[in-house]
Amino acid sequence: MTMPGTDLRKTAQDMPVNSLGFPKPPAQTRVVVAMSGGVDSSVVAAMLAEQGYDVIGVTLQLYDHGAALAKKGACCAGQDIHDARRVAERIGFPHYVLDYENKFRESVIEEFADAYLAGATPVPCIRCNERVKFRDLLETARELDADCMATGHYIRRHDGKAGAELHMAADPNRDQSYFLFSTTREQLEFLRFPLGGLASKAETRALAAQYGLAVADKPDSQDICFVPNGNYASVIEKLRPGSADPGEIVDLDGNVLGEHRGVIHYTIGQRRGLGIGGLGDPLYVVRLDPDNRRVIVGPKQALATKIVPVTEVNWLGDQPFEGEIAINARIRSTRPPRPAILRATGDRRAEIELLDPEEGVSPGQACVFYATEGTRVLGGGWISHRRGG
Repeated sequence: MTMPGTDLRKTAQDMPVNSLGFPKPPAQTRVVVAMSGGVDSSVVAAMLAEQGYDVIGVTLQLYDHGAALAKKGACCAGQDIHDARRVAERIGFPHYVLDYENKFRESVIEEFADAYLAGATPVPCIRCNERVKFRDLLETARELDADCMATGHYIRRHDGKAGAELHMAADPNRDQSYFLFSTTREQLEFLRFPLGGLASKAETRALAAQYGLAVADKPDSQDICFVPNGNYASVIEKLRPGSADPGEIVDLDGNVLGEHRGVIHYTIGQRRGLGIGGLGDPLYVVRLDPDNRRVIVGPKQALATKIVPVTEVNWLGDQPFEGEIAINARIRSTRPPRPAILRATGDRRAEIELLDPEEGVSPGQACVFYATEGTRVLGGGWISHRRGG
């Protein structure tokens, strides 16, 4: 019997919003969780399943299992797929392994090799998030009729007045915003990051123990997943034979100081391992010239860079991407954001003026933009070439 005055035409908007931001019960909210087999994504899956969400775990096979099984501590390797499956079995939700080996090779590994050959220092983890996890896997999640996709990244997503916003993690020591700057507004609407508000990694591990997960004490991945023992040069040599041909080490005036063992073995700002000691003041790699197989070295002050050109800009700010915009800029994942001026020079191009010069700015690295106050990520771009200040 219907009580007088009861309106049976209640809409979804009248219902309370669940913890993932949807106006419906968790049991009616399908979430695809990207599971690497590590503690972070495992906790996300267990947490959401415990809260009653319709969880589907998905793990990506990104490269050859034979090589992967011989390497511990790399994401998406054979052992990691096994660990993800065990978590799903323990908690009780479906789990799938998708073969993305070809996609990963084409979208990430090939460019990684070409970037090093061009004298750049690439960040393949950003390309993997951009082109594989948040593009191809996200599309698969939509095909599974998911309401959203959740990951174990330490970053926060807020609903702002102009749409979804990206914010740094609550724990600055775990913040992964540098690696996620290329996430688009459209992707952000579909993504969720349940760990972004946690105070520390210890809290994540405590949750894993609480859920009875075998991965609670599993070490964090340290290396690029497809680079055994951190030896990226051997991977590039295998992909591009002849890439480690020797050449000359020269100073800023072109004087030959020695011979190097292949441009791919050197990065901007490198000091150790040059083999040209005893020449007075310490010398650093200030530029790479792969076309002429030359490594150019100079004094530390030659590394100082104030103007940083960037391309492929992904803008997440509310104001138009034009003119001059005051930002904080981060040019390495291990460095804090510093005050800078962004000058838009094209549709997806900009010039970043660092108020204080930075050392070791390298083509191929990311330059990530932040608001001058607060935690908001305003986007970022790829450093195209280095200019002085």
